[in-house]
Amino acid sequence: MLFIILLLSVLSASCADEIVRVPVHKRKDSDFVRNIVNAANLNKKPRVQVKDTGAIVINDYENSQFYGSITLGSPAQEFEVIFDTGSSDLWVASASCDSSCGRHAKYDSSKSATYQANGTEFNIMYGSGPVSGFQSIDGLAWGGLNVKSQEFAEVVDASGLGLAYKMGKFDGILGLAFPVLSVNSVPTVFENTVEQGLVSKAEFSFFLGNCRQDKGELLLGGTDSAYYTGDFSYVPLTSATYWEITMGGLNVDGTDFGVGDKAIVDSGTSLLTGPSSDVQAIAESIGAKELHGTGEYLVDCDVTKLPNLDFTLNGKVYTLEPADYLIPDGDVCLFAMMGLDIPRPNGPLWILGDIFMRKYYTVFDVANKQVGFANAVHKDCK
Repeated sequence: MLFIILLLSVLSASCADEIVRVPVHKRKDSDFVRNIVNAANLNKKPRVQVKDTGAIVINDYENSQFYGSITLGSPAQEFEVIFDTGSSDLWVASASCDSSCGRHAKYDSSKSATYQANGTEFNIMYGSGPVSGFQSIDGLAWGGLNVKSQEFAEVVDASGLGLAYKMGKFDGILGLAFPVLSVNSVPTVFENTVEQGLVSKAEFSFFLGNCRQDKGELLLGGTDSAYYTGDFSYVPLTSATYWEITMGGLNVDGTDFGVGDKAIVDSGTSLLTGPSSDVQAIAESIGAKELHGTGEYLVDCDVTKLPNLDFTLNGKVYTLEPADYLIPDGDVCLFAMMGLDIPRPNGPLWILGDIFMRKYYTVFDVANKQVGFANAVHKDCK
């Protein structure tokens, strides 16, 4: 998946009082499974709708690309970007990009009255290959908030991402991890949003829809109690780089995995991931079969025979039931966990992606360097 490639690349590349709401739409689970098995359908046109000030509709393409609208420049030039807590840079295609950028929206500095030249080289190595360009500065708007003088990268060669980007439904990436991970140590969009007094709290939160609800929201500057029940339980970060925490362990039918391992809470990864040997053992224990050597597994959808996945984080147990970690298409389900081996010192590593974040409303607390979870509110599936 593209998101996992993006995460691997980053690992290897080493005041208003209003909450801003960013609704998220979700595709049917059956579509996701069919596209995993039969390869992604790249011909569907995304729908982007600006509802009102502070609310942006975000599309979910194939359950692997959560993206929404931002603008750069004056007058505004619109781009669809992935909101990714697993990286820190903002980049979009440049007007000077070659054919590797396909038909994506391209930033044209000559058309912006607020453009400021920078020119610093931007180079990042993804798992699939390099992406390069240069830094520029311009005004940015997201969720109705106007950020002044945001530095970002104009990509002129995206060939390292291949067809995954050229034919994908997003124009760029907006990183929501910490500035230390930025290729050129550039302040992040959210950091500038906070420093310019556009939100009252240095935190943002995600509510992601699952089969029970077809949309969610990214909230800038706080949380919304309408989307969760009970209180938040917080987990301190092990380092303010990624949103990295320590796994107490993952218990599956009495067997523990990943005790003491690192874990990343990542909106840019659609599934759960873990060391391939552990994931293989877990998959085999539930009767799942690997799909053509991809590290992804299919299993019978009979949930009465399958165990829960019990994650322990900072002493609290977070349970994913079979209905949470199986993505159905008739009698066949995708097991929403895949193997991913990250070498030391960054690994071994687990990723708590969108499957986990759908079950648990997640707040990313920049000020206190912690991540919090509460039970997300969902309606019954229809």
